[in-house]
Amino acid sequence: MDRQSEDQIQLPDRGRNIIFGKYEMGRLLGQGTFAKVYYGKNIVTGESVAIKVINKEQVKKACMMDQIKREISVMRLVRHPNIVELKEVLATKCRIYFVMEYVKGGELFAKVFKGKLKEDLARKYFQQLISAVDFCHSRGVYHRDLKPENLLLDENEDLKVSDFGLSALPEQLRQDGLLHTQCGTPAYVAPEVLRKKGYDGSKADIWSCGVILFVLLAGYLPFQDENVMRMYRKVFKGEFEYPPWLSSDVKRLISKLLVVDPEKRISISGIMKVPWFQKGYSCPVAVSIEGSNDKVEDTPSPIASPKSPRFFNAFEFISSMSSGFDLSSLFDTKRRPGSLFTSSFSAPAIMAKLESTAKKLNLKVCVEEFRVKMQGKAEGRKGKLAVVAEVFEVAPEVAVVQFSKCSGDSLEYVKFCEEDVRPALKDIVWSWQGENP
Repeated sequence: MDRQSEDQIQLPDRGRNIIFGKYEMGRLLGQGTFAKVYYGKNIVTGESVAIKVINKEQVKKACMMDQIKREISVMRLVRHPNIVELKEVLATKCRIYFVMEYVKGGELFAKVFKGKLKEDLARKYFQQLISAVDFCHSRGVYHRDLKPENLLLDENEDLKVSDFGLSALPEQLRQDGLLHTQCGTPAYVAPEVLRKKGYDGSKADIWSCGVILFVLLAGYLPFQDENVMRMYRKVFKGEFEYPPWLSSDVKRLISKLLVVDPEKRISISGIMKVPWFQKGYSCPVAVSIEGSNDKVEDTPSPIASPKSPRFFNAFEFISSMSSGFDLSSLFDTKRRPGSLFTSSFSAPAIMAKLESTAKKLNLKVCVEEFRVKMQGKAEGRKGKLAVVAEVFEVAPEVAVVQFSKCSGDSLEYVKFCEEDVRPALKDIVWSWQGENP
């Protein structure tokens, strides 16, 4: 397999490119320096997907493995109707496979290349772009390379933000609370980024959104020149001219987006209050990441009493509890760091503690066998948070409790585990996942 070219894969089914016994790889959709993107199909469900194949050796030589890991982390954080979904990550010794939502409408750039868009259509795409960017920023994610080439359209002509390869996470902020990496496409990059000084990632993304809105309505870039340095000078001064066909309302908005001083640039909340933006705008329906159909009833059920909880495989136990085995930062897994703990208490005692804790936290509770389902009563960013805690047996004197999110927001779930669950259960916990017992 090592000797084959990057787009050739040894397959068990002659004539069909089957990988991992799950996906059939089809035609090449596009390629970059380190990756190729293929059309694919889930052979079980028939669902169309896009499969991004990355050559590990090339990425390692370019010292870009951290960037690949960061892209995976980011795409797992940002599940939104207007963002391309990362379905799973698979890997072999030589390659990494990103299995992503297939967006068949192509790039928004191709539509703009034919000419300027009508104002209503440009507004729709801009509304969807701002909704997606706002969601990313709420997760501490800054895209840093927003441009029409990275905006895709699905079969319903809805926008999908893609390519998070240059995105930044909070841990990349320096002590001054700013980002310092110069990246992105010059024509769309904010002046503070080009100056190679620290910048606020959210403000930089807003500038790029302003350039995109101008391009959609004008059909050309606001800052362009054959000489790159002259173009930079225009960006630094914020010098551009509006085409005569733009309405006064949209001019007013663009003038607030393309402000050279990031402190005076309009915020996303400010954009959403502008009458031009609000016209026909409806908040997108929240996406449930784990998508479980588990329901939590108002009235708790009595604890069922099977002889013992389900057995937890010893290898699973060792690999889950040891931080050295934790690959969650690179490969998709249902178990998140800190979602498991061991206990020397009996399963019934743990169940009783879980149920009483849920009640003290004012959660709806449903108990069935060795599973406790808990649901919050307040609406979160993505609906009500619902969590399941399941007790497993490793040995007669050792139990494992695993938490998983059924619905709601991922960051709210992490906060719930860290701030509510851990302190409440400390008297029955032996060790949390990744900690030394």
